[in-house]
Amino acid sequence: MDWNQVKGQWKQLKGAAQQTWGDITDDDWDRINGRREELAGKIQERYGREKEEAEREIDQWIARL
Repeated sequence: MDWNQVKGQWKQLKGAAQQTWGDITDDDWDRINGRREELAGKIQERYGREKEEAEREIDQWIARL
């Protein structure tokens, strides 16, 4: 699955993302709204990850879908 597919199915996939990154708030999820860069930024902010590490986590999450 690529990010365009994730973005197109965001409402369905948001729950799976919330299980993976539980420290991101509901308001944050609404702001992210399927935008990968927003998700990476929130992972960096909430979990103290570097940008590359956040991107890697997103790639791993997509691979598991």
